[in-house]
Amino acid sequence: MKTIKQLLTMKEQKEKITMVTAYDYPSAKQVEQAGIDTILVGDSLGMVVLGYDSTVQVTVDDMIHHTKAVRRGAPDSYIIIDVPFGAVGIDHTTDMQNAIKLYKETTANAVKIEGFHLKLIEGCTQIGVPVVSHLGLTPQTVGITGYKLQAGSKEEAEQLIIHAKEVEAAGAVMLVLEAIPSDLAEVISTQLTIPVIGIGAGNGTDGQVLVYHDLLNYGSEHVAKFVKQYGDFSTGVDALKQYNQEVKSGAFPSEAYTYKKKVMGEKE
Repeated sequence: MKTIKQLLTMKEQKEKITMVTAYDYPSAKQVEQAGIDTILVGDSLGMVVLGYDSTVQVTVDDMIHHTKAVRRGAPDSYIIIDVPFGAVGIDHTTDMQNAIKLYKETTANAVKIEGFHLKLIEGCTQIGVPVVSHLGLTPQTVGITGYKLQAGSKEEAEQLIIHAKEVEAAGAVMLVLEAIPSDLAEVISTQLTIPVIGIGAGNGTDGQVLVYHDLLNYGSEHVAKFVKQYGDFSTGVDALKQYNQEVKSGAFPSEAYTYKKKVMGEKE
């Protein structure tokens, strides 16, 4: 299992860090077998697994349920769990309780917090809950920001640099930057000592994260510009069509898929 210390060393040695989302036992098992450095159990499961329109409907219990399955599939991986919408930004006591619950009940290695929540990062750090911060485009707030490039002006870029430095100072062990200009992402990655993982933020970050279903074309209807597809699980539809036809025609199960022993008609 990778540790934060090892991930920091990878940054120092300029070795890129890989991160992939996983939401269940089989996907986590594949990600670990592929040698991916870290796994994110993202609240994106709301859209790619549960069929919601956004991440907003995902609950704390949803995150716990799926992260437990991921841990069973990837027992030796560094796993990060998202703190979902409605579980952060309420009040400090409630926010802390939710973060502790997610961390404690799933055996995740860290919690990921979207947005600029310094007090929560500090509080978690003080009691030993590692925090991964997430700035730039934060899907939990797309109802306000929309799915578009963030920090596109010089003033916004300078503010994001300040925020990135502040979350590091508050104790964040890693930072995810989403949908920001590539030159800005590279500047932030250079100025921070913690690993910076990009998604739609160019190649200048310390590593990259993609959604399992996006990179394997597994039920993904809308693929963002920054997604490269490395596989095509959509072929499963053709396989299911063939199964459907063979059952209806009687071609399946053939003798090759049938137990041979006969019992009907045998004498007692």
